[in-house]
Amino acid sequence: MNKAEPSLSEQQQIRREKLDQLKELDVNPYPHSFDVTHYSTQILDNEDEYVTKTPDDPSKTKRVSVAGRVMTRRIMGKASFFTIQDKEGVVQVYIRRDDIGTDLYNKVFKKLTDIGDFVGIKGFVFKTRTGETTIHAEEFQFLGKTVRPLPTPKEVENEDGEVVTYDAFSDKELRYRQRYVDLVVNPEVKETFVKRTRMVQAMREFMNERGYLEVETPILQPIYGGASARPFKTHHNALDIDLYLRIANELYLKRLIVGGFDGVYEFSKDFRNEGLSRFHNPEFTQVELYVAWKDYSWMMDFMEQMIEHVALTIHGSTKIKVGEHEIDFKAPWPRIPMYEAIEKETGHDLSDKSDEEILKIAKELHIDIEDGMGKGKMIDEIFGDYVEPKLIQPTFITDYPIEMSPLAKKHREKEGLVERFEAIFNGKEIANAFSELNDPVDQRERFEEQARLRADGDDEAMTVDEDFLRAIEYGMPPTAGIGIGIDRLAMIMTNSESIRDVLFFPQMKPEG
Repeated sequence: MNKAEPSLSEQQQIRREKLDQLKELDVNPYPHSFDVTHYSTQILDNEDEYVTKTPDDPSKTKRVSVAGRVMTRRIMGKASFFTIQDKEGVVQVYIRRDDIGTDLYNKVFKKLTDIGDFVGIKGFVFKTRTGETTIHAEEFQFLGKTVRPLPTPKEVENEDGEVVTYDAFSDKELRYRQRYVDLVVNPEVKETFVKRTRMVQAMREFMNERGYLEVETPILQPIYGGASARPFKTHHNALDIDLYLRIANELYLKRLIVGGFDGVYEFSKDFRNEGLSRFHNPEFTQVELYVAWKDYSWMMDFMEQMIEHVALTIHGSTKIKVGEHEIDFKAPWPRIPMYEAIEKETGHDLSDKSDEEILKIAKELHIDIEDGMGKGKMIDEIFGDYVEPKLIQPTFITDYPIEMSPLAKKHREKEGLVERFEAIFNGKEIANAFSELNDPVDQRERFEEQARLRADGDDEAMTVDEDFLRAIEYGMPPTAGIGIGIDRLAMIMTNSESIRDVLFFPQMKPEG
């Protein structure tokens, strides 16, 4: 027997003792494989096919082989009921001593099997007297001993006849830290991640069908760029150089447009050294798409069609319940210029204001302005406080000030603006897109202005990327580009309150 360890609870020690007893009985507690032929939902949803009417006639009885965790047990002498949970759901099993043998039933199943253990069952399907579809076990195999008890919620009926749940695994922080447990004891959580995967697949299929090529670009970059954000820094020992985890993949994808691809996209992990919140995780996923010969107006059409397709694929409708709102993704969506949206909500027309005037207005509006903020940042703060939270239905905010958009092409009609839009759903930016800047002289001037902002204290301003400038000096065609936040979009599509609800393993402070 294992010696008691001070850090082990009583239940953990008991389970380790059972582990030793299984080995003493020559039962392998961790076998290498088991032949699974069916899953719970497959059986329960097709009762007519699987429920046998003639269990004693092997030629007319359909056998099944299932495996999963033991989740409940009802021991009743020579026969018992228990349930197992597999990847699809939960199914009941009926097991008898006379079918599997006295030692296996009495010593292994009754005494050494616990909630959470993995077992395999082979048998046939029947209906109990109460009408519950159940597997009659003809073979029982131990597949994995758990030495740490699962948190198992208990439902009790109180004096008023109400069902009350105790010991539920409901603490949010614990669920995020121990997602592996959360997925077992709160199986509905799986549906969130299944929907997320279906969302990504729908987007990928939509782009593939239009002939765009999925590519991969570097995560470790000598110069970070493509967005305004603080990077994570690391060091490459062999080259003895500092590198950065990418904050965006924009500049590399545009290099591929220079190289002759007409449409490229990438689902990328990006990293920004910023705070944690309901809408921010330092490691996040976005898809960026760049299409030659197009502009931001075309990209608005493309995006609303793709997201409408995603909603229909996941929900069968363009209308989705998100919190207290019903959001309709049916195209077309409203398109509102940024200055117009700000004026509507604040009463201030910022279109012809100087930096000093905008600073004064921001203070009047009680906006928290940090030292070193340029005109673009101040306008962004005003928009974020007064406009963005009110945009619940899908909306394109268009035509941004040039100071906010160092990578976007100047507006063809409106002086001082660029051809840019953000798509906002449920009060949060989900996508950012441009008619891409392909004038190398203009791009250099924009980078140099960013460098001046950085020198003035804006540590999120971009740096000058000489290789990217060299690339577009070779010539880049007119191009439309977009970045869509996958995590935030998943929050919408799964009606989740926090970005952590749509990440299997969100970033957390260290335990303790």
